Amino acid sequence: MDRLTHLLDQFSLHAGVFYSGTICGEQSFQAIPSRGHVHLVKRGPVKLIGAQVDVIDVINPTLLFLPRPEPHRLQADESAGADIICGTVQFDGGRANPIIDSLPNILMIEISVLPGADSVINMMFEESLSMRSGRQAVMDHLCEVLMILLLRYCVEQGLTHAGTLAGLSDIRLAKTLIAVHNNPAHEWDISSMALLAGMSRARFSYHFRLVTGDTPADYLASWRVMIAQRLLMRGLPLKQVAYDVGYGSASALTRAFFRKIGCTPNEWIKQ
Repeated sequence: MDRLTHLLDQFSLHAGVFYSGTICGEQSFQAIPSRGHVHLVKRGPVKLIGAQVDVIDVINPTLLFLPRPEPHRLQADESAGADIICGTVQFDGGRANPIIDSLPNILMIEISVLPGADSVINMMFEESLSMRSGRQAVMDHLCEVLMILLLRYCVEQGLTHAGTLAGLSDIRLAKTLIAVHNNPAHEWDISSMALLAGMSRARFSYHFRLVTGDTPADYLASWRVMIAQRLLMRGLPLKQVAYDVGYGSASALTRAFFRKIGCTPNEWIKQ
């Protein structure tokens, strides 16, 4: 049961490495709209300052991920410095992306506990020192691979708070969510969703809201609207989009869209 692939097919990520080397003293990072920051600390120590948290000391080789645009600073020793790679990460859909909403403000994972990360990180640092053609593209794609490994680890270890990834971390709810994600146009109801999870209707409804923060009906509506946004951005007509995401008419989708987004599909496209 692959809990991430379809989600990443719908809401892919794009990473761009903008610095690799040694920092000495303090380096500031401004908030970039619709982008988070990733910092790969190969050699520290480093202090992370800002991003709505107290000062965090990074001693061991660590991957730091700030999924939302947050101003912050990295502080290293003036003489010894710290070896790091810095990049930005953008998820399709911006703040409407269900992956972003499921993550805490900061993820701090030591490299030693992140399966498969060692080889990727070594390749990134090797590329950072080379002058071979395609160096930037290789580093960007390796950074994307590293982020997928991080998301996999978060789902497997339950390092999420509510939302889609929290649901996918739950082995019973994951079966239902994967089915809903793969086929949003299906005529889903509580009974069919609970059946996939192997739970009673009442137990499923309670457990679903406890884990994800939404009722099953609200989650389904939100997912359908998110998919509708992607299809509308591709230029598909409203009537076809409504059918593709499980609504019987354009007016039904418009009503659901307005409840979730606060405007009609046409108004949203113009914005």
